[in-house]
Amino acid sequence: MTVRVARRKGRRGYEVDIRLRFPDGARYRERVQSPASTYSASLRWGQLREAQVVADGNHSEVKCMRPAAPTLAEFWPRFMEGHARANQEKPSSIDTRERLFRLHLKPVMGELRLDAIDDEQVQRLKGRLSRQKPKSVNNTLTVLNKLLKVALEWKVIGALPCTIRLLKASPSVVEFYEESEYERLVDAAKKLDPRTHLAVLLGGDAGLRLGEILGLEWTDVDNGRSLLKVQRAVYLSHVTLPKGGKPRVVPMTSRLRSALVAHRHLRSDRVLVHEDGTPVDKWWLKWALDVAERRAGLRRGGRVHILRHTFCSRLAARNVPMLTIQALAGHESLETTQRYMHLSSAAPREGIAALEAGSNGGAELTGLNESQ
Repeated sequence: MTVRVARRKGRRGYEVDIRLRFPDGARYRERVQSPASTYSASLRWGQLREAQVVADGNHSEVKCMRPAAPTLAEFWPRFMEGHARANQEKPSSIDTRERLFRLHLKPVMGELRLDAIDDEQVQRLKGRLSRQKPKSVNNTLTVLNKLLKVALEWKVIGALPCTIRLLKASPSVVEFYEESEYERLVDAAKKLDPRTHLAVLLGGDAGLRLGEILGLEWTDVDNGRSLLKVQRAVYLSHVTLPKGGKPRVVPMTSRLRSALVAHRHLRSDRVLVHEDGTPVDKWWLKWALDVAERRAGLRRGGRVHILRHTFCSRLAARNVPMLTIQALAGHESLETTQRYMHLSSAAPREGIAALEAGSNGGAELTGLNESQ
């Protein structure tokens, strides 16, 4: 068994060459790129590999060895086509995977073979992303972890080459408008443009996401029963199901219903369109909200999702049950809904009242025992 320096696409590495002759005269040779990054580690790996081949004994089967694992960059298109697109992941999820690979995974690990991505390489990736928030780092690590598990499932690699541990990420602070701020924004949007006014109400009075606002059609509006059917979302030019894959029904407030009735048109099936009938896109909506925020004296940014946070926060502040908020907002888990429950003003008072009642009951019981 010998180890020599080898270069693959300009990258320095080590090639292990194993030559064996079995007692029956059969010859066996295996020449493979070492997964280790140093000569001494490659030598140890080669010795272990040679012992494994000898211990196997049946060299007729040993000759049918697994081919060398592809590099991360080589396997990426196969992973995206055979896993992400084959499983019909949402276009936004596919775009996110592609962006994380292009910006973070490819520069650090693109030329590494999948079976050479060890724990040290994962730590180097974390180090490169050290300036990012833990949640952003975890998003990249999750994509890498999924890719390696798919490679194992497809028998591209024989075992997972590393253990990926996510960073501890604290829950993000939920931003929302106070009631007075939200009402100022509604008034400013109403004076600005009917579409902007309607978009603000769809977010703050009905809890729709950006893509759900853009995808709303007139057939989804039931004025008779004052209901909205949220059953599609738009991402760029793609129309998909709402996040979580489940449609939902949201009752309308009276002012949202009035705004929809006043805005009724026949230019398109979509509710929010330009004068020529073409649907508005997210960039126009963000710009319109940014202008409304400026006129309302609020921090600018065109952040449509803050309207949805405001919707959930308003419900929590009015002591609406958590399960009801989850159903109205379309949250997949109660954990997401719980981020808003600290805004319930009655819950702390009820807790202290219960504690106080228990203390009074204890005092009365003590007095009764003493009298007896």
